[in-house]
Amino acid sequence: MSKQSGLGDALYIAGYDLSGDIGSVNSIGGGPSLLEVTGIDKYAPERLGGVRDGRIDYTSFFNPAIGQAHLRLSALPTSDVILSYYRGTALGGASANLVAKQLNYDGTRADDGAFTFVGQNPGSGYGLEWGTNLTAGKRTDGSATNGTSVDFGTGSTSFGLQAYLHVFAFTGTSVTVKLQESSDNGAGDAWADVTGGGFTAATGVTSQRIATANNLTVERYLRVVTTGTFSNAVFAVSVNRNDVATNF
Repeated sequence: MSKQSGLGDALYIAGYDLSGDIGSVNSIGGGPSLLEVTGIDKYAPERLGGVRDGRIDYTSFFNPAIGQAHLRLSALPTSDVILSYYRGTALGGASANLVAKQLNYDGTRADDGAFTFVGQNPGSGYGLEWGTNLTAGKRTDGSATNGTSVDFGTGSTSFGLQAYLHVFAFTGTSVTVKLQESSDNGAGDAWADVTGGGFTAATGVTSQRIATANNLTVERYLRVVTTGTFSNAVFAVSVNRNDVATNF
């Protein structure tokens, strides 16, 4: 795959697509905190990895329309929010996902008339997780559907997965979004539900994070399927298939 720009990206926050109101994503970061453990006999710092953390910070434009940036971000919720940055909206593309606290919503009115807001979102509980898009940005299902698969290309892994869901619009009774796996894209190994890979049934706009057991074997191919009674479900799913042992 060749080098890419950041054009055509998306930022989903708590089940809302605010991409059109986001002027820039100022910071996406994570990793363990560094613990200084330098002995007096050393000539350079020694460090250990501490707790995992993350952040997604952005600058937004003022848009007071229903469902857009101002009404969503100015609420300053005290509970956790889920953010997903999609680097393009292609199936199998990269995405950064974070359970976070929305720290602020600070506005600036510049001399040229621009009115923008800065939002800082430090991680809460899990740290930043880079994943793979299992939907091509936002996917729309009008009934139960088997989605197109993504080839992870390295056979099975034995360390489980985490997945993120945003439901942007919904009409019906409920929709259950879940992950299925196969070792050969269903050619001989029939598609089967990933153990622990089902999200809680959605009845409206929502966002969720799920995690399987951290020693679960996950096959090479994954896809997203929907079941339930509905006529319209607009959603996006990203998954982080762990290549090494991972604890939270």
